[in-house]
Amino acid sequence: MKPIIEINQLYKKYRIGVNQPYYTLRESLTDLIKKPFNLIHTDTQNRLSKEEFWALKDISFTVRRGEVLGIIGRNGAGKSTLLKILSRITPPTRGEIILRGRVASLLEIGTGFHQELTGRENIFLNGAILGMTQKEIKSKFDEIVDFAEIEKFLDTPVKYYSSGMYMRLAFSVAAHLNPEILLIDEVLAVGDSAFQKKCLGKMENVAKEGRTVLFISHNTLAIRTLCQRTILLDKGEIISNDTTEKTLGVFNKILREIKIDDNTAIRDKTMRRGTGDIRFHEVKIQDIKGNNRTSFTMGENIRFVLSYMIKNRMKGLAVYIALRSNITREIITSVRQVISEDIVNSNTKGTVIVELPNISIRPGEYPLYLQIGSIDPKVQCFDVLDDLTAPLIITCRENTEYADFDSLKPIGYFSIPSKLIIN
Repeated sequence: MKPIIEINQLYKKYRIGVNQPYYTLRESLTDLIKKPFNLIHTDTQNRLSKEEFWALKDISFTVRRGEVLGIIGRNGAGKSTLLKILSRITPPTRGEIILRGRVASLLEIGTGFHQELTGRENIFLNGAILGMTQKEIKSKFDEIVDFAEIEKFLDTPVKYYSSGMYMRLAFSVAAHLNPEILLIDEVLAVGDSAFQKKCLGKMENVAKEGRTVLFISHNTLAIRTLCQRTILLDKGEIISNDTTEKTLGVFNKILREIKIDDNTAIRDKTMRRGTGDIRFHEVKIQDIKGNNRTSFTMGENIRFVLSYMIKNRMKGLAVYIALRSNITREIITSVRQVISEDIVNSNTKGTVIVELPNISIRPGEYPLYLQIGSIDPKVQCFDVLDDLTAPLIITCRENTEYADFDSLKPIGYFSIPSKLIIN
């Protein structure tokens, strides 16, 4: 049996500072009629000008019918660009794509929704775009509404929906309308933790039904749970296409070896948000002996060694370190330390150590959010590193009451000893 998705030597080139072509729904549908299964572009220019870069470069892989494929990589690696091309939102520069089935995508909140239409009308519109009959849509209608939990606002135009309502309805429509291929880009980044877990459960059911899913996520627990095979993208190229555990091992190795300096991810606004007035120059995670590590056992002391460079004079200086949940991406604990309350002059370099003693967070992986900047809330002088460093890994102690922790169980993040007493 032929694979449901074939991608051969796919390239995508962008020009910095130039708006990329955007296709209306009518244009996309017209193109779909003209070329229902193939997109072939013959641009053979390999050379780039100073203003151009490859968002994707020589991407080739296949996906079996019924497979759930994970796609991971740092921000800016090309993951979302790949799914936008597969969704026909943007064309490739060149390469071949063969899709043997109906495609539904959830790339951004409410992608494909019409702002002036109600939730009810958008359900039928999305179903029609997928090629479903009204009878098919009606048979799934109640399930979609129940899952999205928006029955009270079903006949309200979606332009009045909150981002959470938008996401619940968009995910519910995409997951229930039975496309052969489902493309999902970081759906767990929006919505509360209860809905995010609900989405994971639904995606597991979709996988069991034999539908094909391409799933982008920073959530390594979700990737491990749903995907047997995972592709790692880095700077637009495939670095690993292997079992999920092997690919995640390669990804963590890349993260551990990233050198943080003034230029790290300078073009990536999502990972390196900041004003440029101050920059992290180096970030190290160490034990109390000064050994560089990212994996610690419960009860150990963890030290963050943070070097920085101040380019412009600012009032006061503080550092903020937050640990994120690997399931929902929410911040589960954080520390803030004021380095100085005085005026800090330009061209000042410094290093601070923030220690977390006797860490008592349950075993698991914790993505890091690091920020340094002025203590004056009225002054925008800061630098942020989000998901750029390797995650902090906490393991359980042997031969203790914590040794039976299961990282997949939905229990709290902090380890609080307890005892059951029955009278």
